Amino acid sequence: MDGNTRDQAPRRPNGARETQILDLLQRADGALTPGEVAERLDGELTYSTVVTILTRMHAKQVLHRSPRGRAYAYAPVTDEAGFAARRMRSVLDDRPDREAVLARFADELSDTDADLLRQMLGDTGDGDPR
Repeated sequence: MDGNTRDQAPRRPNGARETQILDLLQRADGALTPGEVAERLDGELTYSTVVTILTRMHAKQVLHRSPRGRAYAYAPVTDEAGFAARRMRSVLDDRPDREAVLARFADELSDTDADLLRQMLGDTGDGDPR
């Protein structure tokens, strides 16, 4: 053995590492370099693994990066609610019948969520939009 077992931990499901790193970046006060991310993960991942994950997340347009010294510093492009909205839009964009998907989504909303959505869309529920 070479003594470097940091990446030998049990494999996580696809996206779990990205989620972990995204959560870390969202809690940070500003953009972080791969070295800073690796440090905050307490050596759980090697520097090169962190660079690979950050680069992939940047390619997916989940992270913005800017030069800092000899490295890049990474920050999320939006907040948690924004990422959830992007995932919802992505699912909708991948389906051929948008109307059916939206109708099913609306049918399955709780009364409270349906009222909130109506309010946000400017509809009072009595057929008279505000």
